[in-house]
Amino acid sequence: MRIIGGEARGRRLYVPRTCRIRPTADRIKGAFFNIIQPVAGKSFLDLFAGTGNMGLEALSRGAAKAVFIEKEILLVDSIKKNIEVCGFTDRADLFATDAIQAIGILRSRSVAFDFIFADPPYQEGLVNPTLEALSEGQLIAKNGLLAIQSSVREEIQDSPIGQLILTDHRRYGDTILSFFETIHG
Repeated sequence: MRIIGGEARGRRLYVPRTCRIRPTADRIKGAFFNIIQPVAGKSFLDLFAGTGNMGLEALSRGAAKAVFIEKEILLVDSIKKNIEVCGFTDRADLFATDAIQAIGILRSRSVAFDFIFADPPYQEGLVNPTLEALSEGQLIAKNGLLAIQSSVREEIQDSPIGQLILTDHRRYGDTILSFFETIHG
């Protein structure tokens, strides 16, 4: 796994051998950043961060700040290493906690992000609870975007979920990227 664009392009990321993870493939990562561009000067929240692959890619492409949420301690350690190796310690924050709990913590701090990327473990029933937790829309900045990566076998509600509305979805093999924006009234 590596950074595919920006200032850290080509940098290899540390992946612990003992963890079973499913990192976002370079093809999907490239497509995602082409869809959402530009990220320069923006804030990025990486939920279920794994090795930090997506948030680090955002920082490499010029994001002002990235926040990483991961509960598995081996993966938390790998995110720390990867942040240091890429030289992004001054623009990165890491929370070693459950994604749903982190959403509540961030909401209580009145933080909003330009981009939120959530990649819950496939087929563990976390996609819709994550959407519900984000449904109030407070964590998404005005004109911000939420993307959920999921398996094609997981159903995602296409009707509005609280303040969230599905605006696009793209299929890449077994993976779907679903894009949501907030309903502004």
